[in-house]
Amino acid sequence: MISFRYVESLKPDIHLLLRHSQTSNFCCSKLLPIAAISKHTLRIPALRFNSITPLLHISMADSTSRVISQPECGGDAKSENMSPNFTEIIVIRHGETEWNAGGRIQGHLDVELNDIGRQQATAVAARLSKEPRISVIYSSDLKRAHETAEIIARSCGDLEVIKDPDLRERHLGDLQGISLREAAKSQPLAYKAFLSDRNDQVIPGGGESLDQLYQRCTSCLQRISKNHRGKRVVVVSHGGAIRALHMRASPHRRSKSKIWNTSVGILHLSDKDEWTVKLWADVSHLNKTEFLNSGFGGDKTSG
Repeated sequence: MISFRYVESLKPDIHLLLRHSQTSNFCCSKLLPIAAISKHTLRIPALRFNSITPLLHISMADSTSRVISQPECGGDAKSENMSPNFTEIIVIRHGETEWNAGGRIQGHLDVELNDIGRQQATAVAARLSKEPRISVIYSSDLKRAHETAEIIARSCGDLEVIKDPDLRERHLGDLQGISLREAAKSQPLAYKAFLSDRNDQVIPGGGESLDQLYQRCTSCLQRISKNHRGKRVVVVSHGGAIRALHMRASPHRRSKSKIWNTSVGILHLSDKDEWTVKLWADVSHLNKTEFLNSGFGGDKTSG
C-alpha cells in the first residue's frame, strides 16, 4: 500500500495527485471512488509505474507560469484549443553527451549523445507523446540536439524535424574542446573573456559574445513563432541558447534554474511580440531516469 498523510488543507492536492498519476495500463483517477480515506491517511493500492512516467507533474517555473496538465490516461494526443494570437513553443535542451558528463566545452563542436542522453531523450519523448498535439519540431543542426529531436519526432507520430543552425550553442572560440578546469592555464585570454560580465565580450578564436548569441537565438524563435501561429512547436537547442531565450521572455528575472539535459520549458509568443514563460527547467520526466547533477552546462558556464 502507498500512504499519503491526509491534511484538511491538502484535499485539492490529493485530487491533483490522483488526476495526474499515470500508469502504463490504467488511470489512477479511476481509483478515486474506491480510495479508502480515513481521518489521517489516504491509502491507495500499490501501483506499478512505467519506468519513464512521472508520478507527479511538478513544475519549477517563474511567477507567470502554470502547470500544463497531462491529458487523461489512455487518451490520444489531441490539439489544444489554442488562441490563434500566439504560438506555444516547447523548448528542450538536448540529452547528455560524454563531454557534458566530463565537463568538456562543446560550443559548436559536433558531439553525439551518450547512452544516458538517449534514455533522457526517450523519456521526454514519452512525456510529449501524451500531451496535446505538436505541429512541427525545430532543432539545432548539431548532432546532440538533432538526435534528441529525432527521438521525440518518432514518438510523436513521425513529425518533421527542421534543422536550424541559429539554434546552436554559443560559439566558444578557443575554449571549445577543453575542460573549464584546463582553460584558465591553457587559454587564459579566452577564459577571462568567457567569465566577463560584459555582454558584448567576444571570445578569442572566433567565439561569440552573449549579445550575439541573444540576437541569433531570439530572432530565430520569433521567425518560428510567426510561421506557426496558433500551434504547438518543439524547439530542441542548447543550454546557453535556452538561457538567452529566457532572458528575452523575462528580462528582469534571471533564471535561477539550471537548464538540465532534456529539461522542458514552455514559452508563449504573441502576435504582438510579447513573450511569456509558462513553465521552466522542468525535469519531472527524468525521475526514473539516471541523470547527473554534476553534468556540465545549462548554467552560466554553459557550453
